[in-house]
Amino acid sequence: MQAGINDIKNGLSIELEGAVYYVVSYENVKPGKGSAFVRTRLKNIKTGAILERTFRNEKIETAEIDKRTFLYLYTSGDMFEFMDHDTYEQMALHRDQVGEVINYLKENLEATALIHKGQVLTLEPPIFIDLKIVSTEPGIRGDTSKSGNKPAKTETGFVVSVPLFVIEGDTVRIDTRTKEYVGRV
Repeated sequence: MQAGINDIKNGLSIELEGAVYYVVSYENVKPGKGSAFVRTRLKNIKTGAILERTFRNEKIETAEIDKRTFLYLYTSGDMFEFMDHDTYEQMALHRDQVGEVINYLKENLEATALIHKGQVLTLEPPIFIDLKIVSTEPGIRGDTSKSGNKPAKTETGFVVSVPLFVIEGDTVRIDTRTKEYVGRV
């Protein structure tokens, strides 16, 4: 489906040069002389790269993105098995398709799949995820939450910076957008 420059809004998905982007921000510009145009910031759904693009009087090809909830089942080599919540079909995704969600994958994790023309573009993890700490240096007596941070390895192999009072066996909450420690659970 095609759209004009007046239809550009935040969150609109478009196809551009063979890739799928969504509009992060846009600005309608009406110069004193000449025709109006729209200045946009686009984010590539697959790679996450930001592109700045100006659109004048042209048609833009919109992309239909389907969002589905996938449940993580297990890993077999470089392939990750997921189940579609709606159809109960199992789908194997390669390590490249899973992306950064690999850091948070544990059994029964629900992730949102972005699908375009029947192909999974990428997976989005939940905003917050709880992971168990499997190894970290022991804290020193008298440590408080304000005294500093140390690296800690989670059950998925992801290393996160945690306060000194966090010990092995603790479950911590991580913000997947910033990849930072939020608190103990």
